[in-house]
Parts: sequence; C-alpha cells; structure tokens
Amino acid sequence: MSNYHRMWAPGGTYFFTINLLERNNNDLLVRHIRLLRECVEKEKRRRPFKIIAWVILPEHMHWLWKLPEDDCDFATRWRRIKTDFSLGIPKIERLSTVRAKRGERGVWQRRYWEHQIRDENDLLAHIAYIHLNPVKHGYVQEASDWPYSSFHHYKNMT
Repeated sequence: MSNYHRMWAPGGTYFFTINLLERNNNDLLVRHIRLLRECVEKEKRRRPFKIIAWVILPEHMHWLWKLPEDDCDFATRWRRIKTDFSLGIPKIERLSTVRAKRGERGVWQRRYWEHQIRDENDLLAHIAYIHLNPVKHGYVQEASDWPYSSFHHYKNMT
C-alpha cells in the first residue's frame, strides 16, 4: 500500500487537482455543474474555507483554497464534497469488483493531488494555471470563453 504524506498547515493555502475515475469522453462535471456548485457551497457552510480560484473541466477540476487559521482539514472537506456529488447523480457508472465490495461509487479517483502554496509568486502561478487550463486542454481559445471558471471574477476585478 502506498504511503501518502500530506502537508497539514492550519490556515494554509492549497492547490488541488481532483479527477473523475473515468476521464475518457466524460463530461460529468460540467453536465452536473449546478450540483457540484451546490455541494461545494454546502461544505463551505458546514466547514468554512475561502475559494481563491477554480476551474471545472468535463472530467477534472482545479481549486485554490485558503483554510481558516485554526484548521488544516481539507481532506474531510473534499471527502464530503465528493460524497455529496456522488449521491446526487444517477448510479450509471461501471463499478470494479473492489468498489462494489466496499459499497463505493465509481465516480472519483480515490486520491487527489494537493500542493501547499509557498508564497505570492507560487499563488499567482497557480491562479494563472487554473485559468489557462481550459485553453491548455483545447476546450477554448481564450480563458474568457470558458464558463466554468473564476477567471470572470478576476477579470471583473481589474
């Protein structure tokens, strides 16, 4: 079994990449964007955190979060968001024997990638990465053309 080490820093700022289990030809996240947004807002009410930047692509998403000063538990937040989302969609995914035995859904990859932001330059680089991701993946020519992103919020701030 792999030994994953996560960085736990109360009040930390983190970049996350969250993937669907089946990424090929899967538009689940944008097809159910309203539900995903509701799940995130529900978790923010349960366990507050600040969203700095985000982008939702059809089969994966990137987020930048700032946690409260006395809190480092992003794992519970992600588990609840992923669970709430999974419970809100129809059960049509293919299940492996292992997932079926465990009573799991086949919606999300079990793991996700996180990076603790080190400084202002690191933060700005990750905000740019998030906003340019739809362009990188060929969904749009300009970041402003992608509707599922905080790019529009940043654009309106200038």
